[in-house]
Amino acid sequence: MRTYIPAAMMVVIAAMPNLATAQTKGSNGGPVVKSQGHPIEFVRKGTDIVFYVGDDDGSPLSTKDMRGRATVQDGGKTITVPLAPASPNLMKGTLQTELSPKAIVVFSASLHGHSLTARYTVD
Repeated sequence: MRTYIPAAMMVVIAAMPNLATAQTKGSNGGPVVKSQGHPIEFVRKGTDIVFYVGDDDGSPLSTKDMRGRATVQDGGKTITVPLAPASPNLMKGTLQTELSPKAIVVFSASLHGHSLTARYTVD
């Protein structure tokens, strides 16, 4: 039963109508998704994943008190990666292996009761 929970979470997240999807490239070379007006750029460097979080006006949003995770579906497996805030506007996590093309990464974070969610497909 427990093995189906992550897969069920991905199905629910993928079906959410308000879930943003990547459309543009950011200043760090990654795809940018807007979630509730906040631009979130996803960059991967080997096994490190980094999300650059912007305020609704596009300026860097402090992630000091932000809590977040990335749900990754890759090669038929789903894992959850805890994300840690880093100065000034980063959320960082580390994977066990590099992502393969077409992997799906879903960013979920909250700050002061405000939730952000963004979905990316790896190139």
